[in-house]
Amino acid sequence: MNKLEIIPLGGIGEFGMNCMGIRFGDEMIIVDAGMGFPEETPYGVDISIPNFDFLDDYADDLTALILTHGHEDHIGALPYFLKKFNLPVYASRFTLALAEKRLSEHKMLDDVLLHRVEANEVSEIGSFKIEYIHASHSLVDCFSLAIRTPVGTLIHTGDYKIDETPVIGKPYDLKTLKKYGDEGVLMLLADSTNATVAGRTPSERAVIPAFEEIFADAEGRIIVSTFASSLHRLQVVLDIAHAFDRRVCVLGRSMQKNFEIASDLGLLDIPHNTLIELGESRSLDDDQIVYLVTGSQGESRAALWNMASGSYKGLGIEKGDTVILSARIIPGNDRAISRLIGEIYKHGGNIIEEKRRLIHVSGH
Repeated sequence: MNKLEIIPLGGIGEFGMNCMGIRFGDEMIIVDAGMGFPEETPYGVDISIPNFDFLDDYADDLTALILTHGHEDHIGALPYFLKKFNLPVYASRFTLALAEKRLSEHKMLDDVLLHRVEANEVSEIGSFKIEYIHASHSLVDCFSLAIRTPVGTLIHTGDYKIDETPVIGKPYDLKTLKKYGDEGVLMLLADSTNATVAGRTPSERAVIPAFEEIFADAEGRIIVSTFASSLHRLQVVLDIAHAFDRRVCVLGRSMQKNFEIASDLGLLDIPHNTLIELGESRSLDDDQIVYLVTGSQGESRAALWNMASGSYKGLGIEKGDTVILSARIIPGNDRAISRLIGEIYKHGGNIIEEKRRLIHVSGH
């Protein structure tokens, strides 16, 4: 008799490296292929990935890779997985665009079969029927998965939060989830981040009042650092900068990449004449500019750290700058962020952190 097997390769009991095999009989699908971020102690190690060698014994059973969304801890190991097991990939348009960019960097784009899928679409992959359910998260175009198997239905939530008023897109499709609940679910595989925190996570719109107050009070330059993938937050910054007659300059490779992709897909609504290049920003008065930058985790190669150390294309932190760190501290990054904050203060910047003002909300 065939049995259903759930095989986690990462992401269980740890942050990052999200990857799971779901096997029935001699068929297996993989959900996500994420990377992890080691702490500073393993010198020379930049990323960690799941042990895909475990799947060698199942190589003939593997049929597809399904991506729930585009965060690095869910797609960051994609090239390493596909070099070993070249499976067709199913993902939403934004997730697929991020995946394409990553595969291009590894010169693999022409070798991989990519399927763009939409919310409520159903893919039949062998014994599995998979419906993609729109989920709200800090990223956009995210999916929960309803996976029908011959022995019952699995719900894999992916990363999510119940946001009834997202800045971009629609709320979580609870109606479709309820439909499956009414039918009966064999197993729920759920995002547990923040499960131990009482109450509920605020909407992405909850940060708007604090940002408006900070922009109103700031007399000099404003520098906002957040996760490059947090499109809701990027949209908030664009809208408020426009309302306060400030231009926005985007700095940092991943931030610029995500801006380009999201703009091309029509996911960001960029007010007319708001975005400018670095060269043009230098000619503006301090109260006319916002720098939207990478580096909220103190990464040594990111734009904010290089600004703080005075080495980002001649641009540095100056007295009177307001620096908004609109992100949580990822476990393991505490020391790097402390060093970053010290450098910013040393150069006269005023730092606003999420523990002082409501400038960040979780995606979980």
